[in-house]
Amino acid sequence: MYLLLQLFWSISPYIFIDVSSCMYSSNSWGEWNDSQLQPTIQKLMKGYNRYLRPNFNEGPVEIGMSLDIASIDAISEINMDYTATIFLRQRWRDSRLVFPGNESVSVDGRLVSLLWIPDTFIPDSKRSFLHDVTVENRLIRIFSNGTVLYALRITATIACNMDLTKYPMDRQVCTLQLESWGYNLQDVVFYWTRGNDSVKGLDILRLAQYSVESYYTSVSEAVYETGQYPKLVLHFTLRRNVLFFILETYVPSILLVVLSWVSFWISQSSVPARVCIGVTTVLTMTTLMMGARTSLPNANCFIKAIDVYLGICFTFIFGALVEYACAHFYNMQNQTIEDSVEIGSPAEELTEQSANSATRNNVVSKEKVSGQGCSLSSVKDVSRRAASAFTVENPHNIDRRARTVFPTAFLFVNILYWLYYLFL
Repeated sequence: MYLLLQLFWSISPYIFIDVSSCMYSSNSWGEWNDSQLQPTIQKLMKGYNRYLRPNFNEGPVEIGMSLDIASIDAISEINMDYTATIFLRQRWRDSRLVFPGNESVSVDGRLVSLLWIPDTFIPDSKRSFLHDVTVENRLIRIFSNGTVLYALRITATIACNMDLTKYPMDRQVCTLQLESWGYNLQDVVFYWTRGNDSVKGLDILRLAQYSVESYYTSVSEAVYETGQYPKLVLHFTLRRNVLFFILETYVPSILLVVLSWVSFWISQSSVPARVCIGVTTVLTMTTLMMGARTSLPNANCFIKAIDVYLGICFTFIFGALVEYACAHFYNMQNQTIEDSVEIGSPAEELTEQSANSATRNNVVSKEKVSGQGCSLSSVKDVSRRAASAFTVENPHNIDRRARTVFPTAFLFVNILYWLYYLFL
């Protein structure tokens, strides 16, 4: 007998734990007793069916929406999306929850499983989650006329189709859409509670590369194969701050172009100095172009404004290197011609004397081949003219003209570039 009592007392704690866990599991399934619900909530929940929407068979439920944009954490041009934390508030009237008085009842967010709630979702969302520290960030407030306020704090990564042709002088129009998943327009109707004033927080946002230029709300319909569903859309325009890119990319590019013009004032005989400046500026510009692409999609169909400008700068830098190659070539060509003229002057005197004697002895033979001589002389004249077209009498004039042509052309191209991308 003593052994049986000892065995019972040894296992009694485990029996108690099992019973309590069973009680807790039954509560988690929504079987609430009188001691766990306040008297008002108990009366409201009596006979309430959370699987049927309000106004069932009496018309659609009107659901008002409002948003507070807490933050826009990241905007990615590579993935073409943005991540935002928002407070979503939904209001609707449920006549089954009317109670006497003028007060409202705020209930624990964990009691949301007892009420009917809209099946609102974000169609363009890639990833989203409901904040749950320290508890799930839900708010349920029931007013005496049956109005239910349901608020959530969520973070979502939402797709945004971007046009990067004017990057970094671009403006991106992104949207935040709210739709009903299963209830069509015959069941629920969405509307903004206060129009454009239903959205708060965008005016005071401070972003790293963008500023919110404008925003507005709209009401539309989402048409799918299964029917027409209510949809609310928030449109907001983001304007990129170009000052960072001017200091990071544009100013270094301009300085590299100006640096390449230094070679125009260096003597053509200083071959190592001029080649070093040309090659160094070309390689540095190439590195700058590669660095400007790191924060953008590697494979896309956009020819961006920054790519156009870097291409212009690279063309001018490469042109300065080619200019020296041409100037050096013509300089060597003139030196070769001068040397040949100095060597060929005594030979020309001997040739002239021999030509005079040959003329006296061969008059008849010249008359016979006069036609062939004319044709040969015409070919020589054409070749001389062609050679003179590619001959520069003074190669130093190339550098003198380049000192004016290159800066003028670069200034003209810059004016066209900034006018087009800033005002067109």
